[in-house]
Amino acid sequence: MQTSKLGKQKISRSMLLILAVAIVLLDQITKYLISNHMELGQNIQIFSGFDLWLVHNSGAAFSFLDNAGGWQRWVLTAISLVVSVVLCIWLWLLPKQQKLLAIALSIVLGGAVGNLIDRLLMGYVVDFISVYYHDFRFATFNIADAAISIGAALLVLDIFIGSNANG
Repeated sequence: MQTSKLGKQKISRSMLLILAVAIVLLDQITKYLISNHMELGQNIQIFSGFDLWLVHNSGAAFSFLDNAGGWQRWVLTAISLVVSVVLCIWLWLLPKQQKLLAIALSIVLGGAVGNLIDRLLMGYVVDFISVYYHDFRFATFNIADAAISIGAALLVLDIFIGSNANG
């Protein structure tokens, strides 16, 4: 009985805002700490398969457009800003019963704003999490990127189970 009762509870907009802000803060704090304790390009192995590696990415995901000459800063900033505004409006209009979708959107919003702050203030995004297996190195990323990926995965999950999970 308790489970069905919890399943029907609504999620408040203030909780969604707290989630997004927490992601932005965690992202910005970790970027600040890494940037102030490591040199650009420095690589510290934490354990096999996981490094801290400070890089600056002026492009998009997977360093797409990284060496495009500078114009990409403003295009990517505009895209991030528009996406963030659209996510805010979507969250505001979303019925409170759609918990999974709301959480997913909040997580994506937090990640988008985290990277938007970097682009606005520095013209690049600070990346520092590097995962690899033998010679294969996955893209270097940050907390905001991880949040966007997790939020996107939850969005896909909501497509498949959203009607059942939303109460």
